[in-house]
Amino acid sequence: MLKRLLLLVSALCAAPALAQTPAAAPPAAETARVKVETSEGSIVLELEKSRAPITTANFLRYVDEKRLDGTVFYRTVRVTPTFGFVQFGVQNAPKRVLPPIKHEPTTQTGVRHVDGAISIARLAPGTAQGDFTISVGAQPSLDADPSREGDNLGYAAFGRVVEGMEVVHRILNAPVSEGGHFKGEMIADPVRILSARRID
Repeated sequence: MLKRLLLLVSALCAAPALAQTPAAAPPAAETARVKVETSEGSIVLELEKSRAPITTANFLRYVDEKRLDGTVFYRTVRVTPTFGFVQFGVQNAPKRVLPPIKHEPTTQTGVRHVDGAISIARLAPGTAQGDFTISVGAQPSLDADPSREGDNLGYAAFGRVVEGMEVVHRILNAPVSEGGHFKGEMIADPVRILSARRID
């Protein structure tokens, strides 16, 4: 009896070894890095190619075709010196702007408006083209929220700043002019984008 029990315990100890083999890790999300050289310093962005493919591909086309070179950071929405967002892009310039893209809500991509998130500006969903924002401070109010009424699709975040947030903070706190399209938010001396290039 004791011998049979020992054999059973031995078999049970050996059998689970195969079952305990760890499952293969899911593939890492594919990303791309872009370095934006500005008159205030450089900013490095990490973009979510696999999670937000449409919005990332759109931005990379602006980069690869050098459509952002010579554009500016023109807007700062400063709630406090450490919270708000800055905006840059082609401002509908006919020779720079590309066709609108399909909206990718944060509920679909999982890419949220965390501190340093880059997002694409839009009016109605599906109108986004070539203007972008960078968040300073986490801003979940910009994420999609199905519980809200009306247009609850939020903005399409598609990456984040991985180097150069001090530059973004300087832009956020740049002096503003009185007039302009966004009154009290237009940067008096816009911060020029010298170049935007892939570095991956």
